Amino acid sequence: MTQITSSPSKYIQGGGEIRKLGFYCSQLEAQGAYALIDPFILSLYGEEITQSCERHSVRLLQHEFRGECSLEQVHRIVAEAQAGGIDVIIGIGGGKTLDTAKAVSHFSSLPVVLVPTVASTDAPCSALSVLYTEDGRLDRYLPLRRSPDVVIADVDIIAKAPPRLLAAGMGDALSTYYEARACRRSGAVTQAGGSGSIAAFALAKACYDTLLEDGAEALRDCREGRSSDAVGRIVEANIYLSGIGFESGGLAAAHAIHNGLTLLEECRHVLHGEKVAFATLAQLMLEQAPPAEIDTVVDFCRMAGLPLTLSEMGLSGIPQERLAEAASASCAGDGPMSCMPFTVSPQQVLEAILAADKRGRQGV
Repeated sequence: MTQITSSPSKYIQGGGEIRKLGFYCSQLEAQGAYALIDPFILSLYGEEITQSCERHSVRLLQHEFRGECSLEQVHRIVAEAQAGGIDVIIGIGGGKTLDTAKAVSHFSSLPVVLVPTVASTDAPCSALSVLYTEDGRLDRYLPLRRSPDVVIADVDIIAKAPPRLLAAGMGDALSTYYEARACRRSGAVTQAGGSGSIAAFALAKACYDTLLEDGAEALRDCREGRSSDAVGRIVEANIYLSGIGFESGGLAAAHAIHNGLTLLEECRHVLHGEKVAFATLAQLMLEQAPPAEIDTVVDFCRMAGLPLTLSEMGLSGIPQERLAEAASASCAGDGPMSCMPFTVSPQQVLEAILAADKRGRQGV
């Protein structure tokens, strides 16, 4: 089968990189840039961003991003960019800001530069935008023609974000290796459109190894707001290694179970990566993984403060019938569950969720 590996054209990481934004835009031969910026980041770094673009003769239009990553908002911004003679789109902020910038790039056929200000998911490197309705409901997944042109991870900014966000990113990244391994065993078609490559699987394994080696130190440093080498390595694992690993290595049961759990309103306050961490444990239960492997995941999640039980996700006492509905949804259609190397039934998923909860409660 054809192997396909997708990645940003350039991934840049370091301290103070936001001050070089104008230079990176000039490398794309941009003369006019349209920047979508989170309000908080704009209040702190707006002047630096403006000065950086001025130094490199890049005319800048700044748009304070508010509201939803909706198709209506995307089309409004596309019209503004086209009217302003823009030749590069910039997204600076969290997931919805970056997804909006990617969608604007897609519909305007312009290059995009992304500056994630948190490392809570691996979405910045993906060729996908998640669109919502104006009132906040999930609308659709928008596949993009290409991966982002440039991704810039300023570790100094990310290190100042709440530690819970870095931990959630670690939970999301934790699933990468296990899902890529499942897809490798099944020969599944990945989000990149082909079977997983040696490179993608190697990055997924490097992601896992980095989490185990540097995760605890990075969280300690992040709690102190320090931009250490350990924080930098976890930022790379959360954003780049996991991003390439999931898109070109494949998704499987962990994200399928996560998707099913999103139906349960009681756990909608739980971050994406937090739900994925619990779902990773459920995938290992589904696979009947060796006890030592399960112990490693449990110990890591406890260290990072990631949920291991239904109670920790706000699902204490939830009727089993509703868990069964989530389990059924995780097996729907040709979603990630179909990438497992064996056929999975909703009943098996329900049993895996309950087994994960039981294991998570041991020793608590």
